[in-house]
This record gives sequence, C-alpha cells and structure tokens, in this order.
Amino acid sequence: MFIDALIEYGLFTAKTLTLLLLFGLFVLLLVRGRHAVGTDAERGHLEVKNLDDRYTDMADALKHATLSPKAYKRWAKAEQKADKARAKADHAERPRLFVLDFHGDLLASEVTGLREIITALLAEATREDEVLVRLDNAGGAVHEHGLAASQLLRIRSRGIPLTVAVDRVAASGGYLMACVADRILAAPFAIVGSIGVVAQLPNFHRWLNERGIDFELHTAGEHKRTLTLFGENTEEGRAKLQAQIEETHQLFKAFVREYRKDLDLDEVATGEYWYGERALALGLVDEITTSDDYMLAARDRCELYRLRWEAKKRPWVRLLEGVRAALARLPLGLSQPQRH
Repeated sequence: MFIDALIEYGLFTAKTLTLLLLFGLFVLLLVRGRHAVGTDAERGHLEVKNLDDRYTDMADALKHATLSPKAYKRWAKAEQKADKARAKADHAERPRLFVLDFHGDLLASEVTGLREIITALLAEATREDEVLVRLDNAGGAVHEHGLAASQLLRIRSRGIPLTVAVDRVAASGGYLMACVADRILAAPFAIVGSIGVVAQLPNFHRWLNERGIDFELHTAGEHKRTLTLFGENTEEGRAKLQAQIEETHQLFKAFVREYRKDLDLDEVATGEYWYGERALALGLVDEITTSDDYMLAARDRCELYRLRWEAKKRPWVRLLEGVRAALARLPLGLSQPQRH
C-alpha cells in the first residue's frame, strides 16, 4: 500500500511539475525570444533583389525551351535591342515598386525586420514610387500587431503609395495592418476581416483543489490581475476582463474607421471573416487579384525590387523561434494581452 501511494504521489508530482515547467518555458520563450530577436536584428542586413531580372530570366528560360534555336536567337536579339532602348529612354525616370513580405504569427515576430526595412526604405523612396506589402497574417497580440500597423503608417504618412496584397489571409490583427493601406487587394478565396477581440486561458483551480494544492496570488492594485491560470476566478474578474475586451474592440474599430471611412462597421466589426469576393462587396478590400498578377502588370510602369531583412541569428535563437512558432499554433490564448 505504501509503495502504491508513493508511486501515485510521484506520478502526481511529475504531472504537476510538467505543467509548471511547460508554462514557465512558454513564458520564458516569449520574453527571451523577443529580446533575442530584437538583439540579433541589429546584426542583420537588408537584401535587395531586382524582380525585373527574375522575370526576364524566367521568360528567357521559357523561350529557350519552346522556340527553335533560330527563332530563339532572333527573339534574344530583338529583346536585347528593346532593353537598350528602354534603358536609354526612361530607366532613370521610371518609378519603383518596392515589394515587402510579412508573415504573421501570434506575436508578429517579423515586426523587428519590418522596422528595419521601412527605415531603409524611407531614406530612399519618393512619392513617385510605390510599396507593395504581401501580407499573410491571421492575427495575434494587440500590442505587437498595433506596432506592425504603425510601421506601415510610416510609409503612408510620407505620402508614398501603399498597397497591401492578401493572397491567403488578413484577419483580426492582420486586417489591422492591412486597413492602413491606400489600396487592399485580395485573392478570390483570401480570408479577410475578423474585426474582433478574444482572450482565453485554461484554469487549473479545481484540479489543484481536488489534490489539496493551494495557490496564492498577491497583487497591489484592484485590477492588477483579472483571471488567472491557477487561482479561483471571480465574476468581478470576468466582468473586468470583458470590459477590457470591449474597450480594445472599440479602439480596433476606431482605427479601422480612420482608414476605411466607407465601411459599415456595424456590419463588418462582428468578429466574422469573409472570402475575397464577399469582402470586396462589403468594402473590406478594393480589388480582387493576386499579388502575382499585380506585380506582373506593374512591370510595364515600374522597376520592381523585393526588400528582405536577413538577421544573423544564433542557432539557439532559431530554435527558440521554432518553438515559439509551434506554440503560436496551439489553440491557447492569454488573458493579457488580448488577441484581435
């Protein structure tokens, strides 16, 4: 009996410690990972790729494979002559389309590189140029996505045309970023919207109570903590958190209203999302097209450059980011900060 009780106690202790360690690891990764990414970003560099050259190389490869040697030689000679004529006539005067990619996660971790890219961009771009942001973002923490949206606002505040292209998803915090653009493009089946706020967390109070484990939480300030993971949550705490969520939602709607003045927020700010065609009808986006078609059409009027921030990250930082990305995909949320 004693051995059985000891084994049961050992298993219970192991489960408890595992939960506590996982929670501690989660918090550590969020805090340490953010600091590490910020530090390493300062050691990175800006990569600039001429997309015109890429398109030309692709066209050349296709022509080479499909034309006869004689026909290909004639085409190549004519294309070379046309390139020289275009370069002589208007190369110096052609505006530029700068293409940026942003892949969102729970904490909008790419915002560090986005800041660096936009800082460099604003030192060079003019109002005759254009910025295209290919956005893929399903939302996350309010403060992180608010910062990302603020970075895009830096472009718009300089009077540089800003276009956001949504090929897959711009929902919640992703739409918070997209709405600051002068124009929003969406693919036919892109997911757009979700103008709402959610906060969620598990509570282990009853589980701990059944096992005779006390949990103490000491705070200074009436609302320093509303809901907790391990303590007993109260109706007062729930009501306070709901009020905070409603306040955040009002801020979200006011921000969207500032940049999408024709939107009927009573209709679209319900937390729902829509696919491209319906999003266009509701005024959430301005045009149905893919970023690929937009860039291909822009070749006739612009020089295309893709900008990317490449940070020099230590191996353990890459490991942290991988774990953080995996955790971000889990169906869990935090009470603070709230998520869009």
